[in-house]
Amino acid sequence: MTAAGTLVLEPVGGIAGDMCIAALLHLAQRLGREAELKGALDEGLVHLAEAAGPGALDLRAVRVTARPVEVSGIAALHVEVEVPAEVAAREPAHRPWRVIRDLLGRARLPEGARTRALRTFQLLAEAEGRVHDVSPEAALFHEVGALDSIVDIAGVALLLETLAPARILALPPPAGGGVGKSAHGQIPIPSPATLEVMRGRTLRPSGPGERTTPTGAALLAALTGHAAALPELAVRAAGYGAGSSRWDDAPNVLRAVLGDEPSAGDGKGGGASLVLEANLDDLSPQLAAVALEAALEAGALDAWIAPIVMKKGRPGHLIGALVTEASRAAVEEALFLETSTLGIRATRISRTVLARELVEVQTRYGAVRMKLGRAAFGLVNSAPEFEDCARAAREHKVPVKEVMAEAIAVFRAGRAKR
Repeated sequence: MTAAGTLVLEPVGGIAGDMCIAALLHLAQRLGREAELKGALDEGLVHLAEAAGPGALDLRAVRVTARPVEVSGIAALHVEVEVPAEVAAREPAHRPWRVIRDLLGRARLPEGARTRALRTFQLLAEAEGRVHDVSPEAALFHEVGALDSIVDIAGVALLLETLAPARILALPPPAGGGVGKSAHGQIPIPSPATLEVMRGRTLRPSGPGERTTPTGAALLAALTGHAAALPELAVRAAGYGAGSSRWDDAPNVLRAVLGDEPSAGDGKGGGASLVLEANLDDLSPQLAAVALEAALEAGALDAWIAPIVMKKGRPGHLIGALVTEASRAAVEEALFLETSTLGIRATRISRTVLARELVEVQTRYGAVRMKLGRAAFGLVNSAPEFEDCARAAREHKVPVKEVMAEAIAVFRAGRAKR
């Protein structure tokens, strides 16, 4: 199995459940993992059908077929979840959330896939509850509760579990527009359920038509982090899932890109980053310190607090964090949770970083790691790891500065001998 990377979903023309399956299967083809992912999908759907039993959920009759298509000159896959007419005729008008939840709980699915599918349906149940003013437990699924939508969501969960990216991001999907048919009659596009599912996420303007379905919106909102644009990425492969409709303003494809983001510690962490900032004039300094630590734990490369004077002469604090595109959503969430701010500014910057290395030196106080910074022309910076020095100082009951000086001397002596 290829090492995990970052998966980015880009809804160029839209996003729906079948488009997600198609894009992931097409990506698997490009990665040489088609048999592996298709096998996992087929096996998972068999287990789902076994759990459904002979009752109303006649999943044994459902088939997932994929065929190559071309959209605006782009090779893509189009997937259809085929439900035989006689099975579709027996389908109930609606299916309660608890029935789907129980099915997913019984099925012999990989735990990660089950969790993803349950999270997606839970989000949909909460959205349906808000639309119809009922509790999520009382929510009834119509189109989303149909067999093909159940297979869409479970299928995407199974494929993601097998592909196993370390991080999943998504760009904002198109809103669409106009009106469309539903079990309740004519409804505005984007549908009320789609809007509820997308709370806190961005929908971008687009031409008319249903571009983002409730199922597609739920998969995006439940399973991905937000990315405003494609992050800095060493691309491994890209797959394209085609929708059925054709738009005048965009190819109706969902692009799935797998690649590797440069890490901050491998000497390649320069390039594009973001600075997140918020002004705070009503937060306890104790809570500001908690927010700082939360930002770092959420993945910030660095974080800081500075005193400022705000409007009306009020003293306040500026809290800031340096993040990658991949960690932006998690750090923003941490700052919103731990502070009183109502908004966070984001500024794109570029950085140049040194290649970093840790080496260990043996001092009379024990082992201490040295942090080295290298440029193309040689070693630029060297400094002892403070926590190592503090630990050694406590153990030997000497000042920290003495341990630091010892580590620097040992390191320099070792370099002089080479």
